Amino acid sequence: MSIGSVKIMNRLRRVEGQVRGVAQMVENDRYCVDILTQLQAVKAALGRAESEILKRHAARCVAEAIASGDENEQQQKFDELIDLFERAKR
Repeated sequence: MSIGSVKIMNRLRRVEGQVRGVAQMVENDRYCVDILTQLQAVKAALGRAESEILKRHAARCVAEAIASGDENEQQQKFDELIDLFERAKR
């Protein structure tokens, strides 16, 4: 596993722990605003993991498609990103 993969996995494990903590808060009937605050922290942590993976995709997959000179592959990578961002807006 690469260093980048290790960083991403560490982030995701932290998120996993945060989600378990939020579930525990709900089970313990904690104050709603406290739960919502923790959910915001989970979303921010997921956003950071998403950003790392997006950077990795651009640095590897998209760069390889550009370097290949294959216009179909380049278009495919571009379309994948556009589709992803379109789904995120829904």
